Amino acid sequence: MHMQVVNRTENMSKIRKICVYCGSGPGTDPAFVAGARAFGAILATKGIELVYGGGNVGMMGELARAVLDHGGKATGIIPEFLMARERPKRDAQELIVTRDLHERKRKMFEIADAFVAMPGGVGTLEEVVEQMTWAQLGRHKKPILLANIENFWQPLCALLDHMKTLNFIRGDLNFDLLIADKVEDIVPMLQKAARDVPDALMTTAVPDHLL
Repeated sequence: MHMQVVNRTENMSKIRKICVYCGSGPGTDPAFVAGARAFGAILATKGIELVYGGGNVGMMGELARAVLDHGGKATGIIPEFLMARERPKRDAQELIVTRDLHERKRKMFEIADAFVAMPGGVGTLEEVVEQMTWAQLGRHKKPILLANIENFWQPLCALLDHMKTLNFIRGDLNFDLLIADKVEDIVPMLQKAARDVPDALMTTAVPDHLL
């Protein structure tokens, strides 16, 4: 009798759903949209569900379209007041409409196993920095990654290094932040980081101020 050994690490990956923060506009560099579409295709191919802002415009829309075009699954989460502005993608498998931005962020946190920030504006920056803050305060250890397409996040990385130099980010206030220059490196980096995180810390309750 021959027995087949199955690699349980691969089949039981902790990264099943990735929340992606990105712009509601396309930006000026075509590489941004190209990166969003390439990453959407990667998610679909690997069977990883996209959790995103729900909009059908800009990088958000391109990312979700790429996931769906390649047979993947997408869950959009959008606050009611943005329905008209960002025109939610109705063909996503699930569209969750929230009362406000706080509820949207809580839902994203609860659903996702990891967080990726692609190029975007102030909203994208605020969302990923909030995840850094929660990780810094020990509320979760879900992996956080900057998709540094065309060095978009280099100024933020320089600012974080500056904060460390001045000892504002120090000791127990430090946190892990992943940086990928190529979209094809994102999922492997997240999976590697998640392997070292205890299951309980991958599902920590949302921070109290959002309850």
